[in-house]
Amino acid sequence: MKYATSIEDYINSHLDRKEELLKLRSLLLETDLTETLKWGMPTYVINKRNIIGIGAFQNWSVLWFHDGALLKDTHKVLVNAQEGKTKGLRQWRFKNFDEIDERLIRQYVAEAIDNAEAGKKVIKNKKKSKTIPKFTIPEILQSKIEVDDKLSVNWQKYTERQKRDLAEYVSEPKRELTREKRLEKVIPIIYKGKPLAAIWAKT
Repeated sequence: MKYATSIEDYINSHLDRKEELLKLRSLLLETDLTETLKWGMPTYVINKRNIIGIGAFQNWSVLWFHDGALLKDTHKVLVNAQEGKTKGLRQWRFKNFDEIDERLIRQYVAEAIDNAEAGKKVIKNKKKSKTIPKFTIPEILQSKIEVDDKLSVNWQKYTERQKRDLAEYVSEPKRELTREKRLEKVIPIIYKGKPLAAIWAKT
């Protein structure tokens, strides 16, 4: 899967969802969030902290809130793509343009920004258990898995050892740019259902 090199490139690569993506983007650009491209997808940050992203998939367009678990969600529009595994990330799915409620989106986005500026974060459990792997999936990889059905399905087929190898390969570098470059190498491997070693295999 080829990564987009700009926001426009991403939007134009999803023509069937272009109208929805443009509307979601316009609403986010009204805020103080800074628009950037992370993991090949439009992401909106404040003080270097990821707040919201937008994406397009076969059945819907999405807004995802990186600390969405903190939102009140009084209208029950948010979903957890991987119940029991994902702590903070929440998705808001739109099957078509008419489902985009500008007023309600502004309300949720404002709350997400307020939470970030107040320093609120989702606290991940650190309980030790034999059933919990001794590794953490980096956010940049977890975010991709949660919004891509094929990645999610293939990821679940891996053994814990294979998951650990892929996760540690992505999270190991200290520089964010290096981690993102490694992610670009890992995503096609997961799409094919192959282990990390496939990166270095001769074709």
